[in-house]
Amino acid sequence: MVKIARERVWREFLLCCFGLVLSLAATPVSAQTCYGADDMDVATRSSLENAGKRYFDFLTKGDSASLQKNAIASLASSFSGIENAVKGNQSTLAGTQPTVRPPYLLKAEGNAPSPRAEFLCGVFGANGQTANSAEFVIPNLSPGTYGLVMLEASTPKGPYTASFVLQQEGANWKVGGLYIKAVQVADHDGNWYADRARAFKAKGQNRDAWLYYREARELLVPLPFMYTQLTDKLYDEMQTVSPSDLPKDGNTLDLVAGGKTYKLTTIFPLAVDNQLDLVVKYQSADVSDTAKTFQDNMTVTKALVAKYPEFRDAFDGVVARAVETSGRDYGSLLPMKEIR
Repeated sequence: MVKIARERVWREFLLCCFGLVLSLAATPVSAQTCYGADDMDVATRSSLENAGKRYFDFLTKGDSASLQKNAIASLASSFSGIENAVKGNQSTLAGTQPTVRPPYLLKAEGNAPSPRAEFLCGVFGANGQTANSAEFVIPNLSPGTYGLVMLEASTPKGPYTASFVLQQEGANWKVGGLYIKAVQVADHDGNWYADRARAFKAKGQNRDAWLYYREARELLVPLPFMYTQLTDKLYDEMQTVSPSDLPKDGNTLDLVAGGKTYKLTTIFPLAVDNQLDLVVKYQSADVSDTAKTFQDNMTVTKALVAKYPEFRDAFDGVVARAVETSGRDYGSLLPMKEIR
């Protein structure tokens, strides 16, 4: 049976700006169709690739204004996320010449946004995905014709991908979303992290294994809503080490430390420069007193590593972030070698 309904793993810090999501009306009856590069006519594939290369050129020049002029209306009206992404990556991408990966053409039919648009691309077998297939799952997607153009470039920091979600308006392809990410973390790719996850599993360090599987999955696809045979395999492996004593799937975890109980809400790996840190978020009533919040962050960090010393083998540091209900937060990094 094709595995398309199970819950997926999403990284919270992912750099993405998606302007295609609209509020839902009634649940529609709709259909989704995907065309791979080999299924498109030459003109369509060429127009997608050329649009991707043109918009990538804007990235290399830090030209967020031109990207905004070529964005769909809903994204252009709220463009700060894209602008920050362009500014943050311009020096990395400057002067690079990208290689265009085979694009995808998605057609969403219907009269209203689909709560969960699923696009199955390529040939699926009895056990699900095959080596040449891909699946895209996009929530609240409005009817329309979309293109996914993924470009890879060699940079001084290693290989990067810049992926555009494009929406067709007349004869033009407008920018509907942008995702920029490194292909490697600390000089290692997704396959390396998958192998490390298996090594941690073999040693019984299932928490480290679970987190490294997450990192592997994120590195192996350029888009957070893209799934392949390999990422599905990693998902299945990941479930065999899924810890019951870490915050996940919307569940919190109480961590008692320093006479207080901290409610942890999420934990995930994060690449910072050339190292891999562990981020832990917890609930806070007020982060305005930064000196006090800093001490709370240090308390949470030290208590977390004391409770799970295996994290010392897997991460370079811990970033504790106190988060108010409003979303305002305050974070502090403590290198692993300084955690006593």
